[in-house]
Amino acid sequence: MKVTLSALNTSESSFTPLVVIELAQDVKEETKEWLKNRIIAKKKDGDNNDDFLTMAECQFIIKHELENLRAKDEKMIPGYPQAKLYPGKSLLRRLLTSGIVIQVFPLHDNEALKKLEDTWYTRFALKYQPIDSIRGYFGETIALYFGFLEYFTFALIPMAVIGLPYYLFVWEDYDKYVIFASFNLIWSTVILEVWKRGCADMTYRWGTLLMKRKFEEPRPGFHGVLGINPITGKEEPLYPSYKRQLRIYLVSLPFVCLCLYFSLYVMMIYFDLEVWALGLHENSGSEWTSVLLYVPSIIYAIVIEIMNRLYRYAAEFLTSWENHRLESAYQNHLILKVLVFNFLNCFASLFYIAFVLKDMKLLRQSLATLLITSQILNQIVESLLPYWLQRKHGVRVKRKMQALKADIDATLYEQVILEKEMGTYLGTFDDYLELFLQFGYVSLFSCVYPLAAAFAVLNNFTEVNSDALKMCRVFKRPFSEPSANIGVWQLAFETMSVISVVTNCALIGMSPQVNAIFPESKADLILIVVAVEHALLALKFILAFAIPDKPRHIQIKLARLEFESLEALKQQQMKLVTENLKEEPKESGKEKAT
Repeated sequence: MKVTLSALNTSESSFTPLVVIELAQDVKEETKEWLKNRIIAKKKDGDNNDDFLTMAECQFIIKHELENLRAKDEKMIPGYPQAKLYPGKSLLRRLLTSGIVIQVFPLHDNEALKKLEDTWYTRFALKYQPIDSIRGYFGETIALYFGFLEYFTFALIPMAVIGLPYYLFVWEDYDKYVIFASFNLIWSTVILEVWKRGCADMTYRWGTLLMKRKFEEPRPGFHGVLGINPITGKEEPLYPSYKRQLRIYLVSLPFVCLCLYFSLYVMMIYFDLEVWALGLHENSGSEWTSVLLYVPSIIYAIVIEIMNRLYRYAAEFLTSWENHRLESAYQNHLILKVLVFNFLNCFASLFYIAFVLKDMKLLRQSLATLLITSQILNQIVESLLPYWLQRKHGVRVKRKMQALKADIDATLYEQVILEKEMGTYLGTFDDYLELFLQFGYVSLFSCVYPLAAAFAVLNNFTEVNSDALKMCRVFKRPFSEPSANIGVWQLAFETMSVISVVTNCALIGMSPQVNAIFPESKADLILIVVAVEHALLALKFILAFAIPDKPRHIQIKLARLEFESLEALKQQQMKLVTENLKEEPKESGKEKAT
């Protein structure tokens, strides 16, 4: 196969490729010419800010412009009459769904990437991550994830230090866990509030703290009748919000409820299998039946994984069908759908064991097994396996390049061929979900298994490096996305901390030691547990209110910025008034002369 690399020979040019658009092999020339003209026409309206913007910001702008190429008068894609268009339709989305464009991805900057790796993960050491450098290369969204991962890991250390002696010395004394559970409540509230302050500090420094989501451009998948946005005055698709609400409440919500019911039904089948396997083992007592005891758990774990994947596809389809205008709204609705289902799938069996079977020993065993197993599997599936596959692919590409024996420098061509076969990073959703579930394991049943925080800390120290490796060497470079915070995940973690108060109070109230204090009157016990739970929740909300979301110096800077903006606006208005007053005498003099 003969390959022409003249277009990629950059040795005598200052051209720096930013984004690759991979077309299908049999794309017609008229289609290529049409797409090129549309992109060039869009570029003429912009400015050249190469020295002002980072490479990640330039790539984000290119992605933004490509996604906002929309059909106007075209009825179809030239050369492909079957690929219909209508006014307002995203051209890039239609090209991708029609198979004309295979993929669009930004290229790595090898020199900048090497510098980032040297300060990030190549030398394993207990140190802070270069968050500002990560932001400069990957953008704010990914930098905020790694900042939160680092912060959450260090925040877990006090829980791990305090939980270890509880595990070693007062394992069965559940009444003594009142102090530990109370500390857990204060800890979970304080770390989330302090994170808000740290997040505000970072995003203010990056210039994204005051992002106005309602002025975002429509997402590529958003469709509607092409019209004028009454707020921005720009031409964009318009879609009635009541239609979206009808789709959410009449279709999506019932579907989610049906899936939750099905998940609970599968869980009950799993417990029936557990009872059947236990009864069979008690009757026979053979080695074969002792092995059979593990079969229900294995089957249930496989079914959960299958259900999670199937539900994820369904949730993505439904959220796309709801036709959200903004990418942030799309992500929030998708996260909520998947989060509720994953929470039920991962924790429903633990709640059933705790509050229906009331088997604390089984609860402790199940919690430890789920936590440790999930951490090991995530490390293997998310990082080690993709990295091994990517290394094998890299060796094959280098062999092909050596066989090519091109007359010119083929370094760029090799980079494009290597990166286009890399996996696509699908966003921070799965990474945040892993931390969310980990937070649940640590906080929900802390009085039963206080050692959970120690395992979480050990996992997260390796997670930082494995995720960094994944971003730099396993996946294609993702397009950067500006963010002001971690979005709906903040609410998710706060909701989990509220649920943890209820579960820990209920577990302590169920302990034999506490029940012994009220041997005759269970009503008094229930009232006391409810009163304590309400008091702890009140304390939690008081703490959340008392700790400001933004540090004092950030509040002052924002107030000063607002004041300076108003002063600049007043000066501009005064200038216009003065110019108008100067013009009036001239006009009146002309009228008198006439």
